[in-house]
Amino acid sequence: MSRIRARIRPCPAALAAAVVGLVLGCSGGEGAVDVSSGGPGPASTVAGPESTVTGSAASSATPTPHDTGTRNRDASLSIPAIGLTGLRVVPYEGTTDDWPGTRIQNRGFGASPYGRRGGVGPGEVGNYLVTAHRLSAGGPLRELPTLDEGDPVRVTSGGTVYEYVITGTRETSFRSERSLAEQRAAVPGFPDRRPTQAMITLSTCATPEDNAAGNYWRDDRGNPEHRIDKVGVLASRSTVVE
Repeated sequence: MSRIRARIRPCPAALAAAVVGLVLGCSGGEGAVDVSSGGPGPASTVAGPESTVTGSAASSATPTPHDTGTRNRDASLSIPAIGLTGLRVVPYEGTTDDWPGTRIQNRGFGASPYGRRGGVGPGEVGNYLVTAHRLSAGGPLRELPTLDEGDPVRVTSGGTVYEYVITGTRETSFRSERSLAEQRAAVPGFPDRRPTQAMITLSTCATPEDNAAGNYWRDDRGNPEHRIDKVGVLASRSTVVE
């Protein structure tokens, strides 16, 4: 298997304003059965160095820290490059791929955790986390690994369209607390950094890749060890025209 590199690659200059470094362990509880959750396995840290995105597109879209209030509303996710249109994203208070989030994903929706152990809402400064299944429940993020730098991701919430631009790829290990902390950090990949921009982490399971490598580890929800995370930065926002 060609392993996914745990790093953030620089985005082309025309895409967004300067961004420091790089979002759901996997949504891969494919066909999971609802039982009580267990603890993490042995740690093996996956880290990613910082990246800089240059250009002017994101400068006008960068929200202020007071731009809040979107995290409690359902959103709609569209990713033209993979043919995804209007995926319902359901917010919940929790963390990526916990039981409440897994139940949402099992219904064929995207799940977006918020709060102390989660992320923020669309357009807010910090890390907007969205997880969804790759293989089961209709596999809405089946083609997520094919996203490239520069591909747009559109999130519609409360009459506003937030367009993010993909800037890099990360890998998260569900057997490493450090790796999970990096995925869920306000600045993806850097738990100790203070966010200054609105970012997004789209996450799904790496089940085919793990199986190809002979890694059949699963957690109590049926999730494989690794998640494929696509990270992006907010580039623009616009009002929905009725």
